[in-house]
Amino acid sequence: MRFVQKMAAVFGIGFVVAALLGFLAGGMSMDAHMASSTKLAGLFPVNAAHNALHLLLGAWGLLSMRSPTGARRYCLLSGALYLVLAGVGFVVPEVFGLMPIGGNDITLHAVFGMALTAIGALTSAEEKAAAPASV
Repeated sequence: MRFVQKMAAVFGIGFVVAALLGFLAGGMSMDAHMASSTKLAGLFPVNAAHNALHLLLGAWGLLSMRSPTGARRYCLLSGALYLVLAGVGFVVPEVFGLMPIGGNDITLHAVFGMALTAIGALTSAEEKAAAPASV
């Protein structure tokens, strides 16, 4: 199993665990207000929509780990999504009343976005280096 597949699995498991912990902490609450919503680890506001998104991203990561190409695509696309979410968190921290993504989530989303994107991008270089030289 290649590094990118392992990382897709790690992030996939992490997102599934975060979703389950979020559902355990906040149930099916749809409270999207930064101040009053349930906070995971006391730092990261979550609600049912936020937890569902984590669950979907986690499942995608676990499914994508089956192939290097799928895992690379997962890392690049989910990384880009997390970078967008970090930016949106500055402007619309409660995503129009749907889910809280401001506050500490901005930093966490930015770190995840950079890490996932870097893993996906570096995998391309790894694949080129491992490819047989053409004559």
